[in-house]
Amino acid sequence: MSDKEKVVSLKQARNSAKKTEPEAKDNHDREPVYCSFCGRPNTQVVKMVQGPGVNICSECTMIAVQYLILEDKMPSGEAQKILDIFWSKLSK
Repeated sequence: MSDKEKVVSLKQARNSAKKTEPEAKDNHDREPVYCSFCGRPNTQVVKMVQGPGVNICSECTMIAVQYLILEDKMPSGEAQKILDIFWSKLSK
């Protein structure tokens, strides 16, 4: 998977859903995109989601999801399976 494929832009998804013409490529296609939470570039993470003025990597997303699930003290069996699968794949 190329570094470019690792970045998902919400703006691009929104534009393609509206069937607008593709925008001209700008410099972010060549330059690394950094997570606004942990500071890692897209070259060091599984995926990166770009939003308006903010980026979040897949690892930070899962930490946030895990926090929200564990806030209820006991995750459901299905939620725990998803968390276990995600973290085990990252450690390989």
